[in-house]
Amino acid sequence: MSTALAHISGPVLTTDRLTLRLPTMADFDVYAAFYTSEDSVFVGGPFAGKDLWRAFAGITGHWALMGYGWFFIERRDTGAVIGMTGVHHPPVHFDREIGWVLFTDRGQGFVTEAATAARDWAAATLPPARLVSYIDPDNAPSQAVARRLGATTDGERAAHDAGCEVWVHP
Repeated sequence: MSTALAHISGPVLTTDRLTLRLPTMADFDVYAAFYTSEDSVFVGGPFAGKDLWRAFAGITGHWALMGYGWFFIERRDTGAVIGMTGVHHPPVHFDREIGWVLFTDRGQGFVTEAATAARDWAAATLPPARLVSYIDPDNAPSQAVARRLGATTDGERAAHDAGCEVWVHP
């Protein structure tokens, strides 16, 4: 059985240090390792079992249903999968969201580089829409990324998650 999403096509984006590509079944183990750890607390985790599988299947299926979604981030120098970024719009979200998660290799600017590429691809490819990030007010690293991307917040809370502030991108 193929581990690729043979029936779903999508872009592959490259930056100086990274490749952003659609998820494959081969990504599940690194995804699971992160989301079953306490490191995932600001992005809905930790969780396991059927909830873990449903979340992975959801990010993967978004591409099939919407034509865009989360990219897995690979380092070009090692091929290691280090996180995810992308634009998504599940029905429970009021706005289209750009999000990012680093599983490893934090503090090296990878997430800003990846999120910038995903944002720019979305702006050039998708119909215009307000783009936001939903960020926990205690998640200072994610707030710093949002600021580097030009986003601002006035403290408005997300309708689907009152624990998150809405950061609006220019």
